[in-house]
Amino acid sequence: MTDPDHRERLRRWRLVLGGPAEDSLGAATGRDGAMDAALAALYDAPEDGDGDRRAGRAGGLGGSAPRVARWLGDIREYFPSTVVQVMQADAIERLELTRLLLEPEMLAAVEPDVHLVGTLLSLNRVMPAEAKQAARRVVRTVVDDLERRLAQRTRAAVAGALNRAARIRRPRHADIDWDRTIRANLRHYQVAHRTVIPQRLIGYGRRASAVHRDVVLCVDQSGSMASSVVFAGVFAAVLASVRSLRTSLVVFDTAVVDLTEQLSDPVEVLFGTQLGGGTDINRALAYTRQLVTRPRDTIVVLVSDLYEGGSREQMLRRVAELTTAGVQVVALLALSDEGAPAYDHENAAALAALGVPAFACTPDAFPELMAAAIERRDLVAFAQRHTMG
Repeated sequence: MTDPDHRERLRRWRLVLGGPAEDSLGAATGRDGAMDAALAALYDAPEDGDGDRRAGRAGGLGGSAPRVARWLGDIREYFPSTVVQVMQADAIERLELTRLLLEPEMLAAVEPDVHLVGTLLSLNRVMPAEAKQAARRVVRTVVDDLERRLAQRTRAAVAGALNRAARIRRPRHADIDWDRTIRANLRHYQVAHRTVIPQRLIGYGRRASAVHRDVVLCVDQSGSMASSVVFAGVFAAVLASVRSLRTSLVVFDTAVVDLTEQLSDPVEVLFGTQLGGGTDINRALAYTRQLVTRPRDTIVVLVSDLYEGGSREQMLRRVAELTTAGVQVVALLALSDEGAPAYDHENAAALAALGVPAFACTPDAFPELMAAAIERRDLVAFAQRHTMG
């Protein structure tokens, strides 16, 4: 028992096993005792016959916002932020603390993250005014962090793809980049004529003020898509800041809401959503079709788990109409870091048969996806490389 490594292993096992290991491994004391109590409050508080959680070693969290706020402060002190986020999510699910998130005191204590934002957005319509201000601060913190993480790489990937896409088209005479054109066609030098006969003309990229592509993000806001809605809202705002793109954001459940006018502020975008409710993809695609004015220059990104509550046949027919017209359509089963999602496999297979790849995409891979779509690269191959399940 004197070996430090052995003592550390016993200590860790004691924290993992909790109270049942107390007789054989001893009581947790000091900082370990506080950590053990925080874990016990969440994971060791059983329900009694009336449905209330009985006091475990730490007495549980109960229904008190002050007690929950103190517990949230404790776990932020004792555990790294990644663990805190997991414990917060577990507390909301296991102890049914959703109601307490409406109270400003609790919101001031939480560790902001994407999952918490999703929960707050689902409560948006029932949140008191005072709590809504605190919720906006939480959402703003998360959105600002996501923009710092994702915006620069997204803009760089899109700008590069737009420049490359502009050069592969047949340029007008005034737009020909003669230096690049001559170098690319040196093998076509004609000795008899003492000149290069270019087989391919390379042009300069279009001016930044020209709109190269129309992008429509059509986002399912049913409850299961909470994290995807958050990431999609942030990406939509970033894409809207690229002048060479015309970006639209449409969110839907059984109704359709166009949030394009709010894209200058992603927090307003997110509070314009209403998580929960049913799903009518067909209706959303019908609205999206109205936004398409240049089919061959349009990219439609459908973010949905594809569980259709409307007409499946009409939904597939609308997708076929879009692709036949030349629109590039991609279906993201999830836009999040949560791993392989649940989705309607039959509808995903039907979309694949129409040439529309359906796969889950992480936020880190989304900039490359947009670049590939802009350049009209093979998105099926992209999906095979980046799919999450």
